[in-house]
Amino acid sequence: MHVGMATIFQNPHQQLSDYQVYRKELHLADQAEPLGYQSIWGVEHHFTDYTLCPDVLQFLSYMAGRTERAKLGSAVVVLPWHDPLRVAEEVSMLDQLSGGRAILGIGRGLARVEYQGFRLDMAESRARFLESAECLLSGLKKGYCEYQGQFINQPRRDIRPQPSKTFRGRTYAAAISPESSRIMAELGVGMLVIPQKPWEEVSQDLQGYRQVYLKVNQEEAPPPIAVAWTFCHEDGERAYQMARRYIGGYWQTVMDHYEFKADHLKDIPGYEYYGKITEKLVKYGDDRVVDFFVNLQVWGTPEQCYQKALDIHRWTGNDHYVGVFSYAAMPYEEAEGSMKLFAREVLPALQRFEPRPVEVG
Repeated sequence: MHVGMATIFQNPHQQLSDYQVYRKELHLADQAEPLGYQSIWGVEHHFTDYTLCPDVLQFLSYMAGRTERAKLGSAVVVLPWHDPLRVAEEVSMLDQLSGGRAILGIGRGLARVEYQGFRLDMAESRARFLESAECLLSGLKKGYCEYQGQFINQPRRDIRPQPSKTFRGRTYAAAISPESSRIMAELGVGMLVIPQKPWEEVSQDLQGYRQVYLKVNQEEAPPPIAVAWTFCHEDGERAYQMARRYIGGYWQTVMDHYEFKADHLKDIPGYEYYGKITEKLVKYGDDRVVDFFVNLQVWGTPEQCYQKALDIHRWTGNDHYVGVFSYAAMPYEEAEGSMKLFAREVLPALQRFEPRPVEVG
């Protein structure tokens, strides 16, 4: 199994200066390749302290110059906020700078504050995403972008530098709802799985995705990439306390950034599925929801982390595991210690593990 790490540049409540956060997060990212992590991932978010990385491709380009072998993944570029031709140029440039190490992750975004900041209507997001994705993926395949749609009207223009190899098989998308999963299958892209709902539902969604993918593309879907919030410690009780505090704290930043308690998503076309989160919060209460989220992630002793990572594989059939080690203002010495212990005790075992192919029923 391929094992990577992600850095997300969180600064909840601005406990540090943004400058300090960047110095510390980049320090962790610099250690990834020497520790044996096979990929480095970043995210895109805007305007709040939820994450401080408004341009994930710029971050990855920086890391391209500081690494030799590590793959460089976006999780994700939020396409409705960008011109797809510009994204195609930037992705192709990153791939050239890194010698073909780019992994392209795409998505459509969920936060009202970000859509309002870009003066965009969230009700248009699914249609904007689909047009942008079609334009981008076609451009990276053909070497030029040309598209006529409701939102994207792009006359033919060449992508320079030209894409030097296909992005087929190294393009992934984040999708939570079954409807979005079907769209990704039709686009012919892989899935980024972030644990946040019952594994039974995830497994069912992936099965439906694989069936559509096979029907549309006449080939089996690539195994998904799983991204999980990770904390590793020799002391199991200490690991639990840290996970409950900081992975639970990360969930609170999700609640704040996406305003799940505001109950607005259920009325926005394309986001009806997310509106159910508010209903579950009311039904189960904050503490139970936090416990549920924490228990989906990967934390514990090295052996416990290994078994939890394998549990994710049993549900999803993933062949990549990406750990997020720094979040929710966790002290950086704790994040670094967790990342190093995971690299020493868990990463080699996961890399030896042979993922099992999943049958399409």
